[in-house]
Formats: sequence, structure tokens, C-alpha cells
Amino acid sequence: MAFLEFDNVKISGLSAGVPKRIAKIDENSIGDARYTAEDYSESVGVYQRRVSDTLTTGDLCYWAAERLIADLGWDKKEIDAIIFASLSPDYMQPATAGILQDRLGLTKECFAEDILLGCSGWVYGLCNAVSLVSSGNMKKVLLMAGDAKFRAKHPLDPLFGFAGTVTALEYDESATPIRFHMGTDGSGYDALIIPDGGARNQLSVESFKEENVEGKMMHRVQSRMKGMDVFSFGITTVPKSFKKFCEHFNTTLDSFDYYVLHQANKKMDDSIVKKLKLNPDQVPYSLHDFANTSSASIPLTIVTRLKEVCKESDKKMLCCGFGIGLSWGTVSIVITPQCKISDLVEVDEDGDDKIHII
Repeated sequence: MAFLEFDNVKISGLSAGVPKRIAKIDENSIGDARYTAEDYSESVGVYQRRVSDTLTTGDLCYWAAERLIADLGWDKKEIDAIIFASLSPDYMQPATAGILQDRLGLTKECFAEDILLGCSGWVYGLCNAVSLVSSGNMKKVLLMAGDAKFRAKHPLDPLFGFAGTVTALEYDESATPIRFHMGTDGSGYDALIIPDGGARNQLSVESFKEENVEGKMMHRVQSRMKGMDVFSFGITTVPKSFKKFCEHFNTTLDSFDYYVLHQANKKMDDSIVKKLKLNPDQVPYSLHDFANTSSASIPLTIVTRLKEVCKESDKKMLCCGFGIGLSWGTVSIVITPQCKISDLVEVDEDGDDKIHII
């Protein structure tokens, strides 16, 4: 069973970067005559999202990292590792983590790796990063997670937004243990998939020919989703994972101050909250303003929704990322008042960062 517990690691800071451009949900963006913009937004919970024609996940993570490093006062020479979790790396190859090591001016002795995961990516990346720090061999590590893929006109577009996040981890022998429950069900690999473009089905002229997929005209380099399969997976797996986590680690759900879920869509997350009988006031949403931001959604929610309350006292959070893979990860963390949560970084198309407090 994939239960893990790590000592000696604290979350020292969190930051998030998003494109400055806001795209409102309207009839044109939905592209489906069956729904009005109001109906769509009320159903999935997305009223606007951040988009860009030029900015990449690496760009957004870079500006978020620069801001957080400055806010923490860290010496870049002391940063031992970068882990980059995303489904939209800057290039097919090489790894984006290595590019960010150079852009940030970190030492060439810096450990750098990419993790190709989406919705559960932050939790999986956190598990990897925490394991590096826990032994004491690495003292300071940056976890970067997000998605900023420029998509052709696509039926799923209104659901997704662009964001890059950074989580700063530091060795601390007095830190509260960080605990995980991880899982994967590869039998559902095609529930969320881009069929062409990898080694299995390489790009060809045929890849860009549109075909009817459940009533939507799509080509084979666009994301395809079996909506009901994903919905069923989410509302079944997350409650089970929370309950297994509590049973294994001898704790209870009511021992946590907040429950931060991957911002999949409102209907799915509301169903999870109802199944677990959670207090809705303890389940923050960033989906309304930023849409589904894949691996960025959990830290983005903490940065934009919980920054002020985290200044008051230690906040125990139970977080769960779930989706594409199919995979999931539940983690318990403590955010202390000493944790530096940077203001949201808004990035212009030309790459200049603008700080905006929300």
C-alpha cells in the first residue's frame, strides 16, 4: 500500500503565477448551443480563466519562483533541487526543470527532474521533493507545478486555465510529519488522453483530421475526455482515499482545518464534499476565477484563498489531487504563520511580472 510518512521537512513558502489576460466564459468560448454561458458556469463552476498565446508553464513557474525566492530571502546557491510537474513542458525534450535551473541562475550542482503528471502532479511532485529533503542531504528544494498549454480551438477549452506554482521545502527537524496516500489505476489511461504525438501514435497528416468524438469534432492532438468515467472516478476515489488515509494514520477528518481538492469542476468537487459530509466553509475554491489549472490547482487555491487565514495560526490541511492517469494522491500538510505565501504574480505577454493582491 502506498502510504508514506516523512519527517524533517517544512513548507517554507508558496507562490503562483498566472497570465495577466482574463478570458470570461461566454457563448463563443463554450461553442455548444445546448448551454448558455450562465448555465455552463453554474454547472462546472468556471466564470473566467487566465490564458496566454505565448507564455509557457516554465515562464509562469519562473516568475513565481523569482518572487518567492526574493520573499524568502534565499540564496540561490543554496537551492539543491528543482522538481517540475506538468503535462505541458516547454519542449518535448529536454526537461523543463533543467531550463529553469539555468534561467533562475541556480548552481550547476542542482538536481533537476521533470514529472509528467497532471491533476495529481503536485502531490506526486511533493512526495518526490519531500523524500529528497527528509534525509537531510538536501536542505532547500523547489517544487514547480502547473499547466499553460496553448490549445487550438477545443471543446474542453473553457474548463482549463493557465497557472504555474512554486512550493519551497526546507529541512527542519522540528517540522510536523508530512503524510501521503498515493494510488494509480492505469486501466483508465484513456479516460483523459491525447491519442497522437507520442511514440505509440506518432504525428502524421492524419493526426490533424477532425473526427466526431461523442458529438464533438476533434482531431487526434487534442485532449479527449470520457466525462462520466472521470466523474465517477473522482467522486468514488477521493472519499475512499481520505478514509483510508485517516484509518492508516489513526486520525479523523475533523482534525483538519481545511480540505483542498484539485479544482476539477464544481459538480464533481461538490459531490465529494457531500459524500464526506465536509463543512463547505472548509473547502476553498479557486475554480471560479482560474478554472481547472491541472497540477497547479491545489497550491494556487492555497495562495489565492487561504493566505490571510494562514497568518493567524498553524493550519492543518488535507489535500487531494486526482484525475488523468488515472491517478490520485492525498497528503496532509501544515502551513504555519512563518510560511511565506507570496502575492499572486500576474505575468504580461512580454514576460514582465506584475504583482496583484487578490
